[in-house]
Amino acid sequence: MSTSRHPEAFHSIYTHGFFRVAAATSLVWPGQPHLNANEIVTLSRQASEQQVGLLVFPELGLSGYSIDDLFHQDALLGAVETALLSILDASKEVAPILVVGAPLRIEQRLFNCAIVIYRGAFFGIVPKTYLPTYREFYERRHFCSAEHAVPATMRLAGTEVPFGRDLIFEVPACPGFAMHVEICEDLWVPVPPSSRAALAGATVLANLSASNAAIGKADYRRLLCASQSGRCVAGYLYAGAGYGESTTDLCWDGHLTIHENGELLAEGARFATGSHWISADLDLARLCQERLRLTSFHDCARLEQQPVRRCAIPFTPAKNPWTLKRTIPRYPYVPADAEECRARCREVFEIQVQGLMRRLEGTGIRKAVLGISGGIDSTQALLVTAIAFDRLGYPRQDILAYTLPSLATSKRTRSIAWRLMQYLETGANEIDITQAASDMLVNINHPAGQGDAVYDTTFENVQAGLRAAYLFRLANLHQGLVVGTGNLSELALGYTTYGVGDHMSHYNVNASVPKTLMKHLVRWAVDEKIFATPVLFVLDAILAAPPTPELVPAQRGKAQSAEAEIGPYELHDFFLYHLSRFGFAPSKIAFLAQQAWAVPNQDAGGDQVQQEPTYDLAAIKHWLEVFLRRFIATSQFKRSAMPNGPKIGSGGSLSPRSDWRAPSDISAAAWIDEMQNIP
Repeated sequence: MSTSRHPEAFHSIYTHGFFRVAAATSLVWPGQPHLNANEIVTLSRQASEQQVGLLVFPELGLSGYSIDDLFHQDALLGAVETALLSILDASKEVAPILVVGAPLRIEQRLFNCAIVIYRGAFFGIVPKTYLPTYREFYERRHFCSAEHAVPATMRLAGTEVPFGRDLIFEVPACPGFAMHVEICEDLWVPVPPSSRAALAGATVLANLSASNAAIGKADYRRLLCASQSGRCVAGYLYAGAGYGESTTDLCWDGHLTIHENGELLAEGARFATGSHWISADLDLARLCQERLRLTSFHDCARLEQQPVRRCAIPFTPAKNPWTLKRTIPRYPYVPADAEECRARCREVFEIQVQGLMRRLEGTGIRKAVLGISGGIDSTQALLVTAIAFDRLGYPRQDILAYTLPSLATSKRTRSIAWRLMQYLETGANEIDITQAASDMLVNINHPAGQGDAVYDTTFENVQAGLRAAYLFRLANLHQGLVVGTGNLSELALGYTTYGVGDHMSHYNVNASVPKTLMKHLVRWAVDEKIFATPVLFVLDAILAAPPTPELVPAQRGKAQSAEAEIGPYELHDFFLYHLSRFGFAPSKIAFLAQQAWAVPNQDAGGDQVQQEPTYDLAAIKHWLEVFLRRFIATSQFKRSAMPNGPKIGSGGSLSPRSDWRAPSDISAAAWIDEMQNIP
């Protein structure tokens, strides 16, 4: 896993709802608890230096898992209890909450336990519930299940310690941290104990395991941990036993994973021959936000939740700044992995095509009308429409594509628009609206109509409005459907002209596609060669051009720049994702943006490192405020009137009928005020 880098982080890793967790595999000496305790203490000190807040060790790590009938030897069990006290004493000097595995006796029963320790105190003991007794496992020969854990406490080191599978460990100093512990097989059953614990509020689920190695088993473990973290909307730490366990009949791979809500954050190397550990920063605030939205999660809690006991741990979070051990994607809508990105583009394209096909079939309309600017948004809409017509068996000539040059249209984009229409073999048409726009400027007494170089919003919207008027009237004339071209990013920023093509249409196939994904979609069409070679050459030319609305004449040979007016789309898409998807406060969004954008992207290839910009905290704050004012306060009325269009991803859409409902007359003051928390 790569780690985010930044030169000037503000606050500590425990700010903004993060919590650093770790899973460890300690080298095991079967039947030698004092050596195992020493190894656990050594790893705890290492983790402490890295500001880890929670460190989880494997199942029965103090005794070793593979000692069979030696579990019933008094000498060994006594040595385990003595070794446990040595860990307790050493914990006074280390930072993390420790969860260690050991066999413990209570009321003439032996339990396979996880013991929670912090700063010289025991905070809870959790016995294993489900004891495998099949194939290579014989745990019922040695242990009792948690269902037999009748006493609510266990006396250990002279104190009464909470005992049972119903314990949830909370950290008052870190809102959102609530940990539940289960042991190995507990995860393998149809209803793991952690499921009900999550319904009771647990956000961090820890599993102490001694699952042996076998072909394909690691993949299954990974699947289990990922699905459990996703279904429970939680973090899931898995710590497996490794080198040193007896290999009489089995082998151990020391598998370590950390998942969050279905996503793998960290994974350790299997079959290491020594102690090792992995760590990651869980975003507890994100988990809590996610649960806030999932009403079915709380419905399930009402039906399935069981009583729990809550144990408060007086954990003190570190305060000094530290590198966040978590990858923060610069482009949350675009997968970083090339193959995954191709798969994403393929799926988005299919959603767009099928959405348009169904709309055409449902309305009985067999013609489409599009305005083609030579830019990337209208290009993607035309590509989608062409494939939709092919699959429906409609002739591409019934795609009535128009270029509508006006006062600021360049020869380059006009030429590209023509070539695109011709090579795609759609209807190719041109209506020059230059004179009509000039006449309107004269009629409304605009200075530009008198020859003055006044290029304001009115000047721009006269052209945009005329284009929309022509397209809709052409649709009336030909009984066609106007296909929209506006994208998600423009709708978020209100960078659309009300009632025109980038805002209004009969159906907008691009409505949920962010600007940062748009280029990848067109690039995918090129790479997959789904169109004839001449089309691909035109698409390459379109991809090479910067985004421009071309509503203002070029100044000194330089075309109008959208990003010069509203800011970088890559930042705005980053802001949009974290605000609309998770509801994060501006200060947290700025913190995340700083992690992602403050230094060159070291995970990219050499050329990309040079091409991608960086943004310091001052720039992030500036553009974040621009985004908040535009998104919250000034552009909702446009989104409230947006036409139908397919939702393409879990990142959400801004449709008032599905993902985003908000009043049009709200103030952004609360969000702007919260930005004061950014240094």
